[in-house]
Amino acid sequence: MIIDIQRIDDAFHMRAVNESGRTVEIDAAPAIGGYDAGMRPMQMVLAALGGCSAIDVIDILKKQRLKLQDIRLRISAKRAENVIPAVFSHIHMHFVLTGDIPDEKAARAITLSVDKYCSVAAMLRSTAEISHSFEILPTTPEQT
Repeated sequence: MIIDIQRIDDAFHMRAVNESGRTVEIDAAPAIGGYDAGMRPMQMVLAALGGCSAIDVIDILKKQRLKLQDIRLRISAKRAENVIPAVFSHIHMHFVLTGDIPDEKAARAITLSVDKYCSVAAMLRSTAEISHSFEILPTTPEQT
């Protein structure tokens, strides 16, 4: 796995590119001279956590032949205060699943992802308490 990072401006705006040419814009907070022109590094870590876990949940439910119409996540996090580096100390992941998914199957898929399969969660667990919750929305006629 290789990621190349190139600076775009004379401040903190950068572009990360993977082997396939996919890009992500990175920038710093305006408070330190950034322009908010991209995700901040710690936001990218949370996005990686959400993407990793969502992929697991989709895969687990697919293997169970359950019809998942949509998945969304909201991830909130707190960072350690008055220390450097300010790593995450608490992360909460709220999953919103749409489809005919039994509660117990959703709960099991999410728990398996967060506690067993997601590599990003495994790395973050050394500093952060990771919790999760979910809700299931019914499939709408437009989604069938």
